[in-house]
Amino acid sequence: MSKHTDLGAYAQNQLHRSYSLKKKDLGTDTHLSKSGMTFDTEAYEIEGLGHLCVMRMKAFLGLMKMESVIIAPRKVDAPIINADWIRAFGKETQLVEIYDTQLQAWPQAPQEALRRLRDRDADLEDYTSGSHWYDSILYDCSYRKKSRNSERLNRAAQACLDAYISWLAEAPKLDAASCEEKAAKVDDFSAKLLSGGGPAVNMFTKLFGPETAARIVRKHMYGGE
Repeated sequence: MSKHTDLGAYAQNQLHRSYSLKKKDLGTDTHLSKSGMTFDTEAYEIEGLGHLCVMRMKAFLGLMKMESVIIAPRKVDAPIINADWIRAFGKETQLVEIYDTQLQAWPQAPQEALRRLRDRDADLEDYTSGSHWYDSILYDCSYRKKSRNSERLNRAAQACLDAYISWLAEAPKLDAASCEEKAAKVDDFSAKLLSGGGPAVNMFTKLFGPETAARIVRKHMYGGE
C-alpha cells in the first residue's frame, strides 16, 4: 500500500502562497484522547479569507486513521470545502465535499473543473452513506471515492484543493455587512451539523460530551465564536 500524504500540510502550503495564516490557540482542545482514540487539531485564521482547520485522528493502535481539512470562507463569497481521508483496516476513503453556504450562486467554471477531477476517477468505487440533512446543499462536483491506492486518492484530493484554492482569488470580497451575513450562513451550517448529526460529530459527542463537541465543531472546525 502506498503512503498517505499529509493533506493538512499540503493545504497550508498552498494557502501560504497567497494568504497569511495565523495559528489559533486551542488550549487543551489541541489534543484530546479517550477510549483509545486520539484527536489532534490545528486551526488558523486565513487573512482576508476565513478559517482553516486541520484535524487528525488515530484509533485501534493505528488500524484506523482520519485526516480532515476544512476551509470555511467568511470574508469572500465562496463555499465551504471539507476534505476527509479515512483509512480503516486497509480500506481508504477520500471525500472532498463542497457545501453551498454562499450569498450568491457559485459560478459554473470552478464546478466544471472539479467535475472533471471527479470523473477522471470514475473507475474507482463510489462512497455512499445514505441520506443526510446536508444533501440539498452538497455540490454534485464533490469527490467521494474508495480505494486501496493511497497515491491516487492523494493526487485527487490535492488536485481538488488546488482547483478550489486557485478560484478563491476570483471569489467576490465582502464588505462588513456582507461578512456578517456570510458568517451567519457558516455558523448555521455548523449548528445544523451538531443538531442533524454526522459520523464525526456523533463520535465527538459520545466521547467528550455535547459541550466539547459544540466547541470543536462551531469554533475550531468552522471558525465561529
